Amino acid sequence: MSKNSNPRLSIITVSWNVSKLLHDCLSSVEAVRDALHLEMVVVDSASSDDTPDMVERDFPWVNLIRCTENAGFPKGNNIGIEASTGEYVILLNPDTVVIEDALSQLCDYLDEHQDVGVVGPKLLNPDGTIQSSRRRFPTFLTGVFESTWLQESAPKQILDHYYALDLPDDETAVVDWVMGAALLTRRSIIDRVGGLDEAYFMYSEELDWCRRIKEAGWEVVYLPSAQIIHHLGKSSEQAVTHRHINFNKAKLRYFRKYHGIVVAFALRAFLLLTYLQQLLLEVFKGIIGHKRPLRWQRAKSYWQVVRSGLRPAGY
Repeated sequence: MSKNSNPRLSIITVSWNVSKLLHDCLSSVEAVRDALHLEMVVVDSASSDDTPDMVERDFPWVNLIRCTENAGFPKGNNIGIEASTGEYVILLNPDTVVIEDALSQLCDYLDEHQDVGVVGPKLLNPDGTIQSSRRRFPTFLTGVFESTWLQESAPKQILDHYYALDLPDDETAVVDWVMGAALLTRRSIIDRVGGLDEAYFMYSEELDWCRRIKEAGWEVVYLPSAQIIHHLGKSSEQAVTHRHINFNKAKLRYFRKYHGIVVAFALRAFLLLTYLQQLLLEVFKGIIGHKRPLRWQRAKSYWQVVRSGLRPAGY
């Protein structure tokens, strides 16, 4: 491949106030730079820590794009994709560490399987345990139970199906979607189906993207031989109330977009009622004197969620 040709792989990372984790991520990519013709694009969403200065100082080979505001995950990735030129594009969270030849394996898999449009690695927790990273498309009942206070009481088959627990962790499998912490696709596919839906801001954008890619005729594959460590949720945990709001607005946008207004309205009403119930419970526990500072903090957070109305963006 000639020196001036486009890179084989573009790595897009959107960062917000995770300087140390991003440093570890970029170091792991730097270790495989010579083995894979790649470019690295970091889109910094107006971090208030030293993230952009750290990138410029320690990784001058990285293309750093400084945003003047928190652009959100989909828009930030779209900015990075637009600025990149690689044949393949991987969305890679800043709180990840690439293990050995994982990136090469993902690219090679798409080389060898033209019917596959998206491939995701096995994600590992920092302690080496397996992190759930492949899914089937959610149903209405999935929306009711998954990541709500009713999750523990959900009928086993509903969430087992959603989390694809019938598929062995160490076997390559066709799935509906993979987590956006590490998701590889072809630029030619992005040119056809478009980038991430920026109305999501954060959460469910990779679900939406994989659905659009599958509907355009490509498969989505989980490839466990490629492994990447993922420190789960280190950016979103910095703003817990916004995490509640963004997660549920994203869920509702997906259901409004693919299941219609009636289903989305019913799910929105249910979610608001669960937050109202938890709000009242926290207030009651605070009144009787049980861990009052924690109860008032939670009550304030849940009230902000209820007051937001959880109206999905774009509708």
